[in-house]
Amino acid sequence: MPKVALLKQDGTQAGDVELNDAVFGIEPNTHVLNEAALQQRSSLRQGTHAVKNRSERKGGGRKPWRQKGTGRARQGSIRSPQWVGGGVVFGPTPRSYSYKLPKKVRRLALKSALSSKVKEDNVVVLEDIAIEAPKTKEVVQMLNALNVDTKVLIVTADRDENVIRSANNLPNAHVLTVNEVNVLDLLTHDKLIITKGAAEKAGEVFAR
Repeated sequence: MPKVALLKQDGTQAGDVELNDAVFGIEPNTHVLNEAALQQRSSLRQGTHAVKNRSERKGGGRKPWRQKGTGRARQGSIRSPQWVGGGVVFGPTPRSYSYKLPKKVRRLALKSALSSKVKEDNVVVLEDIAIEAPKTKEVVQMLNALNVDTKVLIVTADRDENVIRSANNLPNAHVLTVNEVNVLDLLTHDKLIITKGAAEKAGEVFAR
């Protein structure tokens, strides 16, 4: 089992903690990680792009000139695609880009992302995070004590409003609970700070 240092909020060591090998100690599958990240990014797309085809353009109900005898090409409507101001052919229409991956693939991607953080030594396990009132200064002091100066994902076992609101003003910090952990956030943040309770919960839930 992977063994990492267990730290207190002030940066001092409180011992070691063993992480679940089935979640934090597997060989990361880069292909599955890429598939999961693409799926999440696709699901975030709004898909509200749209153009007007000839039936949606105003006007064009009358034939611009008679069929024969003018010497010009026959035309049926001034809103045909070849006219300026006409409809657009095969343009984008509103659609959903979201799709689903199999449950086993999603679970493998999540375990691969967590294991890669451990493998790269980018995981910090804390005994607990205790913030009595929402203060950004508290989170800044904690990050400084832990020598974390990059994009960081903070994971707690349960939702803690004080921690969330304290980190809201920090552009490089994001707080999630174990149930909200996802591949995209793990990949886009350099460091993972996770409480001991959250790590144990993740080991139980994600190993299934």
